Amino acid sequence: MQNLFKLASRFCLVPLLFFSLSCVSSPDNGGTSNSKPAWVNNVNSVYNKSQFVAAVGYAATREIAEKNALINLAAFFGQSIKADQVILNTYYEAVRNGVTAGWSDNIAMQNKITTSVSMDTIIGAEINEVWHDIKNNIFYAVASMERVKVIRLYTDMILDNIKMINNLTAMSQAEKNALEAVSRYQFAATVADINVSYANLLILLNAPIPSGVKRGDEYRLEMRNITKDIPIDIIVANDRENRIQSAFTKVITDYGFKSGGTNSRYTLRVNVKLSPVDFPNNSYKFIQMELNANLNDSSTRETLLPFNFNNHEGHLTLAGAENRAFLSAEEKIKNEYKEVLTEYFYKLLPER
Repeated sequence: MQNLFKLASRFCLVPLLFFSLSCVSSPDNGGTSNSKPAWVNNVNSVYNKSQFVAAVGYAATREIAEKNALINLAAFFGQSIKADQVILNTYYEAVRNGVTAGWSDNIAMQNKITTSVSMDTIIGAEINEVWHDIKNNIFYAVASMERVKVIRLYTDMILDNIKMINNLTAMSQAEKNALEAVSRYQFAATVADINVSYANLLILLNAPIPSGVKRGDEYRLEMRNITKDIPIDIIVANDRENRIQSAFTKVITDYGFKSGGTNSRYTLRVNVKLSPVDFPNNSYKFIQMELNANLNDSSTRETLLPFNFNNHEGHLTLAGAENRAFLSAEEKIKNEYKEVLTEYFYKLLPER
């Protein structure tokens, strides 16, 4: 079971936030150099390993000492609690925007996350004490996590996220034929990845993992099954040798959608406009390309996603400049349109 929760090396440091700090500090002077607390030299002498995970940080200022203590505390968990930074940012943004609350039954938990999402500390961490070595003008801080409390918090988060995933993925077959289904499964995969990182921390604390934790890739696989049944017709005006059509088709099919099809609900309409540009005293010929692409939904008659850009390219001949403009456009579509689609599906997620 534990092998399920080992993440690939592509991941960055996981949620170092959630839940407000409960800071229990000594007075502002932090004591004196003549009364050094025992935890400064040996944190486990005060914070027993069986009950706490604790770490000490120090610096010339109290604020930095506390931050260093929290960083050192997070280092205890090492590479085991990892999550892709894009995934983290997506989840945090959804929390801030109230999207997760729309799909979660635990409003109190979501409110706690919203309150503390801007804090930069690991879940359940506390700054317990600060001591100021006046003689050397150094601040020492100890950060700790009480194992029982942290296990409860992470377990609750995992269970809440599992409920959210179940809500997101519960839909009829008719609902699965719409782009909203892609959005819901894509976000379910993100929440599942967050859960895996939480489960990894529970493993390090020798705590049981709630049943139902799955990797995000399992939901991405189902998302692919959904996309392959959704055709998107691509219509391009003023193309050359189907170059723009082919570029968009590749992105659409790489994402998993079918290209074309009669009476498709979704149509990507693209218009290409080419205009010569004159630069005095320049022997090169220049072409400006304006490209407008709109993903439309015929059932609602709405434009779901606009994608526009313009560029200009030069060459000794107009034909050469035009060719370069198309090459540049093909590269831009290839590199940017999939990211635009992915961002759109995250934003498409409706609030219930």
